Amino acid sequence: MKQYILNNLDCAHCASNLESELKKLSYVNDAKVTFMTKMLHIDTNNINEVISTINSIEPNIIVEEYSPNNKKFILKGLDCAHCAMEIESALKKEDFVKSVTVSFATRMLTIDTTNIEQVKQIIDKLDKNIELQTINTKDEDFSVKKEVFLLTGLISLFLFSMYLTHYFTNNIILTIGYILLVSVYFISGKNVIITSIKNIKKGKIFDENFLMTFATVAAFIIGRYDEAVGVMIFYRVGEFLQELAVNKSRRSIKALMDIRPDYANVIRNNEVITVDPKDVAIGEIVTIKAGEKIPLDGIVVNGKSTVDARALTGESVPRGVSSGERVMAGMINLTGLIDIKVDKAFLESSVSKILDLVENATVNKAKMETFITKFAFYYTPIVFFIAFAIAIVPPILNYGTFSEWLYRALVALVVSCPCALIISVPLGYFGGIGGASRKGILIKGSNYLEALSNVSAIAFDKTGTLTKGIFTVSKVKTYSSYSTDDILKYASIGESKSNHPIAKSICDYVGTNEYNIDDYEEISGCGIKVTYQGMDILVGNDRLLHKFNIDHPNEVCHVAGSVAHVVINNTYAGYILISDELKDDTITALDKLKSIGVSSMAVLTGDNKQATEYILKNTSLTDYYYDLLPEDKAQKFQDFKNKNTIGYTIFAGDGINDAPVLAMADIGVSMGGIGSDVAIETADMVIMNDSLYKIYEGIQIAKKTRSIIWQNIIFALSVKVLFIVLGLFGVATMWEAVFGDVGVALIALFNSMRVLR
Repeated sequence: MKQYILNNLDCAHCASNLESELKKLSYVNDAKVTFMTKMLHIDTNNINEVISTINSIEPNIIVEEYSPNNKKFILKGLDCAHCAMEIESALKKEDFVKSVTVSFATRMLTIDTTNIEQVKQIIDKLDKNIELQTINTKDEDFSVKKEVFLLTGLISLFLFSMYLTHYFTNNIILTIGYILLVSVYFISGKNVIITSIKNIKKGKIFDENFLMTFATVAAFIIGRYDEAVGVMIFYRVGEFLQELAVNKSRRSIKALMDIRPDYANVIRNNEVITVDPKDVAIGEIVTIKAGEKIPLDGIVVNGKSTVDARALTGESVPRGVSSGERVMAGMINLTGLIDIKVDKAFLESSVSKILDLVENATVNKAKMETFITKFAFYYTPIVFFIAFAIAIVPPILNYGTFSEWLYRALVALVVSCPCALIISVPLGYFGGIGGASRKGILIKGSNYLEALSNVSAIAFDKTGTLTKGIFTVSKVKTYSSYSTDDILKYASIGESKSNHPIAKSICDYVGTNEYNIDDYEEISGCGIKVTYQGMDILVGNDRLLHKFNIDHPNEVCHVAGSVAHVVINNTYAGYILISDELKDDTITALDKLKSIGVSSMAVLTGDNKQATEYILKNTSLTDYYYDLLPEDKAQKFQDFKNKNTIGYTIFAGDGINDAPVLAMADIGVSMGGIGSDVAIETADMVIMNDSLYKIYEGIQIAKKTRSIIWQNIIFALSVKVLFIVLGLFGVATMWEAVFGDVGVALIALFNSMRVLR
């Protein structure tokens, strides 16, 4: 299938209508229009005729062939969160870069640029140790054994040189000892020293490399040789341990990527061939053996099995699937052999969306991340000038010697690096998003995760959100001379081309939906109007009856439950009563949400009053609005949102009509299993198994993430301030200051990783 951009597509209903019209064309095998991305996916051998058809339906739409601009690269050698921040900041200033994001957690550069070679040059100028690699290039693992061997040798030489300089008086032995000390210093601090010199040439003074170099050189000057070398060695040890911790975190995050299917066994020309999932077309049959990952979304057409959906939905209990049931890419086939008919291209599949969300989770940054970045920018130079004042002012005022106060200032410098904050805060958010995805909760950015921690109001759609959205025909009432079979037949004719759950339930109940309809029109918020064999058929709610002034008994507007009225040639024929029920966890989820501070909840639905009250009678929800058209739902939600002045407001829904409200909400939550593509794309959080309880779990994960991040911030700043004060009074030494820097960063980093679990 080829992809095209539909410029000026500004209406979700237009997108749905356009897709329906294109599917009717004989030269179109399949078509899909995605409103939120303005994307057309189409399988056709006559794109010019397709464009002509689009222009005849929607004259304002301009069709352009899609070519993705955002490219992704791995920044091999990126081992510093501050460096990631610098690279992103530098690239954003360039005219040839439209957008850029650097994720330290995944070492990924996402960029829209016209000059990638210039990008490489800028990165090279900033840090020659960082290499830009394509996303398919295998990133070499951190060499643990090599670094352990080197550090062991350096520490041994350091201890030996201290022994020579402290226990011998012979000048030759002392000289050898000092040469060894200097050698150990330059070997252990080579990268730090070289980087600081390069940064000084570029005018970038206040970073960890400069602070460490300045502090240790100054320690040499005042005769603190052992401490100068020791601080540099143990700083390198700390950096090594920090790199181990970051790598462990990255491996945990990469474990999420293991759900990506590597191949698909597709049946072509009566043969099973193994291909890349991206090369499988919609409509092809894929066979999956026991133990294999399901490579694409589709419907089971042959066989039955048990599947593990844990990676997608967070559900630990496997479930059975058989012919006619839907399965998603990323599930694992546990037992039998099954064949599926693919109904979504790989890039549109569940697994692809999950991977994209997790990989790009750092694009939408939380306010706390932005604040920490700005804070670090000002914090380091402030501490440097405080240290400078500590070194200069007391000796001038005759409170001790310059050498004594310079040493105390160096303690402040060593401890001042903001690495603990720069690393742990974004890693905390990333871990929160990763942990949520393991439970089947997809959060599209750390800004939404941050907002989730302070939710005080939630509005729900009814059908498919509070209820199962699985409708069954429970009653048929006839009027005039029409029979029950007539009502069901004409209702199925009217609903045959609709994707609405009620429409599908009627068609499934009747058992056929193959009709040659002459004219078809969806009337938003009301129902369907079709022309079939010269007859005008209306199927919909009571608003449809009033819109077309259909004469009907008064009592049919007050039936308890979801009702589909049937009108034939302007004569009221009868109605079909459709039953739905609450999801199993709805009542529990509502109680849990109240228990964690969600003080205001409401229901916004297009269904009638009787059906709404019938469904909500056993819940604690008393604030509800019914008979809402899409524009009414948006207005009611805006009023509901305006009442909530304390925290953030969520809207949870699943249908195309919910997309505008999902976009209006502080956090839009969509049901990913039965939710429409438009709703899923518009939403900020997607629940993969449609469980309302997952909203509660998502909020709890967000609160836990916020708690851990604040623990890191308070702990890191407290320890650093403590060591600066202790250094000021001459209590702390440079040895202890190393813990105040690297040790705190390690503790904060490990603390951040807790949220992954």
